Amino acid sequence: MKISLFITCICDAMFPGVGEAMVRLLERQGVRVEFPEGQTCCGQPAFNSGYWADARAAAGNMLDAFEDSDFVIAPSGSCVYMFHHYRELFKDDPKRLEQAERLAAKTYEFTQFLVQVLGVRDVGAYFPHKVTYHPSCHGSRLLGVKDEPLELLSAVRGLTFVPLPMAEDCCGFGGTFAVKMADISGAMVAEKAEHVTETEAEVLTGLDMGCLMNIGGRLRRQGANVRVMHLAELLAEGVERA
Repeated sequence: MKISLFITCICDAMFPGVGEAMVRLLERQGVRVEFPEGQTCCGQPAFNSGYWADARAAAGNMLDAFEDSDFVIAPSGSCVYMFHHYRELFKDDPKRLEQAERLAAKTYEFTQFLVQVLGVRDVGAYFPHKVTYHPSCHGSRLLGVKDEPLELLSAVRGLTFVPLPMAEDCCGFGGTFAVKMADISGAMVAEKAEHVTETEAEVLTGLDMGCLMNIGGRLRRQGANVRVMHLAELLAEGVERA
């Protein structure tokens, strides 16, 4: 079985530890992970901004990069869902459309793959901290990833989980939205950061580094002592502590 890691731009450029944590956790489950060197951006920024020709070029490259993979795993619901948009980009190209259908069907967000495909709900982690969780919009609303991360967190020994007030409210990132609508985005993340501090959690976790970077930046500017970690990082660190 060929399992390929789709690292995403933000993790590749700024948070490589997330990808490393994913690989360690998957290898612990007996899964060998490959990294196709030909992968690039999935095309989401161009797609969301209306530059569909550019998005189509990026998408075509990704279709080829992962053509031979049995499964594709990514640390981002947002980027995973972009693969579902490829069907729209290639609706007039039968060959590419068929590739797009295959890629969407075999691509999973990291916790989806652990729980739904591998049947793993307990990775054997120990993490004695108070933790709250932010569900990202694309992951929870579009991919339907809701229970999987909570099941994984509930199995971590020593962890105290604190629900985040208004958890399903957007953090205000939204990729280019944070740039185009900076004032609105700023107000949204300020409210999200306030809810995080209300929990008195030591750690904020989630599944999309775009959201976590946005919320974490606001928390730092406010002087809040909250550690921000992708769930893969939390679980991998917990396994090392166990």
